Amino acid sequence: MVGKLIVGLGNPGAEYQGTRHNLGFQVIDGLATKLNIELKKEKFKGLYTTHTYLNQRIILLKPLTYMNNSGECVREFINYFQIASENILVIYDDLTLPLGSFRYREQGSSGGHNGIKNIIECLGTPRFKRLKVGIGSCSEIL
Repeated sequence: MVGKLIVGLGNPGAEYQGTRHNLGFQVIDGLATKLNIELKKEKFKGLYTTHTYLNQRIILLKPLTYMNNSGECVREFINYFQIASENILVIYDDLTLPLGSFRYREQGSSGGHNGIKNIIECLGTPRFKRLKVGIGSCSEIL
């Protein structure tokens, strides 16, 4: 069974809960709710759950290493669960995209996002999928 890893970037702790920068965590939580599953397990400094969908194992992951060190957790998960980098989707916030918009990329640079930069460094490759979710600038929200 081929595995897929869906990672939401964010920061742990009550002070970050509900903030725009934690949008990746919020997307993972929403997906888990839709699938009627909970992220209860902890491993490699990450909160995760596994689910089978259309005969594929899907792992939902929220690294608890703080966003800028997310790569350490992601690397441990792909090594343990034997997931190819091409089967990873990372979901994260993007200040440069208008609020509520999305941009999907198959691979590429970090685009200045420190969490993505750390994942690229830890995996040794930029070959993983990304879903950027626009949070806009602060002026856009006010």
